[in-house]
Amino acid sequence: MIELPIVEAREPRQKKPSWLRVKLPTGEKFKKVRSLVDQYDLHTICQSGNCPNMGECWGAGTATFMILGDTCTRGCSFCAVKTGRPPSYDEDEPRRVAEAIRLMQVKHAVITSVNRDELKDRGAEIWYQTVVAVKQQSPSTTIETLIPDVKANWEALERMIAGGQEVVSHNMETVESLYRKVRPQAKYYRSLEQIARTKAAGHRTKSGVMVGLGETKEEMYKVMDDLVQNGCDVLTIGQYLQPTKMHLEVAEYVHPDVFAHYKEVGLNKGFDFVESGPLVRSSYHAERHL
Repeated sequence: MIELPIVEAREPRQKKPSWLRVKLPTGEKFKKVRSLVDQYDLHTICQSGNCPNMGECWGAGTATFMILGDTCTRGCSFCAVKTGRPPSYDEDEPRRVAEAIRLMQVKHAVITSVNRDELKDRGAEIWYQTVVAVKQQSPSTTIETLIPDVKANWEALERMIAGGQEVVSHNMETVESLYRKVRPQAKYYRSLEQIARTKAAGHRTKSGVMVGLGETKEEMYKVMDDLVQNGCDVLTIGQYLQPTKMHLEVAEYVHPDVFAHYKEVGLNKGFDFVESGPLVRSSYHAERHL
């Protein structure tokens, strides 16, 4: 008789709770934004990052544009953006992004990018030109730039944030103890220094943290303290959602009451503004963070 190997049963994946349900994208404004994104051959983090708020934001006529392509040089274990060796960047991209923002009549634009570690300037020149082009075509549009880790290339950082944007954001993503697991190519204190240098350059600063990855409340309090001490003005806190089976599994679906608690704690610690909720992403309601 052949003995079959014993296979241990895995615990079933947690089901998403009711507070994480979102509506499917619909409406004429959503269709218009999608049409312009396609027409100008642009990338958005809304699509590449599988953002749960795409329907709401696009329905309101806003989008977060992702420059420097759609392929990241890093392989963070939480992120849905594809990773690999990116092709050469498109020097005409700043003009196309600015034209699309003008046609969309965006009042507050959010611009982000993939990491381009293979570039000597980390893509800083395209960053600068994009912000300048948007300001030239839409002088009344305010801009938030969600910039990547420059790996301590502080000259690149200076160029990246010199275009005239009103808010500069750089996400911590998680607590210190989970960095090796969540952001293996990043360093906790290097990201804090990047925020501190941005603040010292005179910018309004912002960062985002995910929960549900296995962090403790005490660790969340610490990252809040570290951010405030390094000059961060605005904090966003949202639930981590596993984009594919190849990414980190959700350790916990955090209850909305805990998000409310984190918001109260953050404001008491000294942030000017805290956006905290299960579906919050770094660019969610970004116009409130000016």
